[in-house]
Amino acid sequence: MNRFFVALEPTKASLLFRYTGLLTFLAIPGLLFRPIPVFAHHPFGGNTPTNAVEGVLSGLGHPVIGLDHLAFVIAAGLLAVVIGRGLLIPISFVVGSLAGTGVHLMALNLPATEWVIAASVFLFGVLLSAKSQPKTPVVIGLAAVAGLFHGYAYGEAIVGAEMGPLVAYLLGFSFIQLAIALGAYWVGRTPLKATAESSGLTLRFAGFVICGVGAAFLSTLIVDAFLAV
Repeated sequence: MNRFFVALEPTKASLLFRYTGLLTFLAIPGLLFRPIPVFAHHPFGGNTPTNAVEGVLSGLGHPVIGLDHLAFVIAAGLLAVVIGRGLLIPISFVVGSLAGTGVHLMALNLPATEWVIAASVFLFGVLLSAKSQPKTPVVIGLAAVAGLFHGYAYGEAIVGAEMGPLVAYLLGFSFIQLAIALGAYWVGRTPLKATAESSGLTLRFAGFVICGVGAAFLSTLIVDAFLAV
């Protein structure tokens, strides 16, 4: 019996560490969150990158300092844990964001971009916190549509750039989004793998945190809309 408890304690400590790591990872957007316009997420303060190095750095920075983007990418990675063929979710989002940037560069207009981005964060938080999720193709499609609007916002930082910085920018934000999503996938997968937790309570709690981030952005937009009347 004593041997059983000796063997059990490291497992509990390991699980506690992993759970704490997951919650800390998810709390960062909420703790650092402050309402800022979607198009204000420019790593170089609104200046267009002039070379490949600036393009890469701007691409790497935009999805991170834009906390609405960051929260969505984390949500996409965590949803990949609980949905079959889930890694297609962040992949479809990245492909959609590339398309959205192209839409912006072609001077085409996407309506209510800020609203859709905030709503997408809230929606994916809801999906993550729900006891059951919709079918994989539905979530993949939603991620692609969300990527279109997030990518449209990314395009603001690269309008007018030459081809070299533009390509570097696209590579930068594609890489960092996939890296963050895969990191979230790995962090979210370890508790489930260790405990075979069928209810996914840890990930559902993460969904509530992400819902809060989305709700904060939406509430800011609603207040701004009322003040503008």
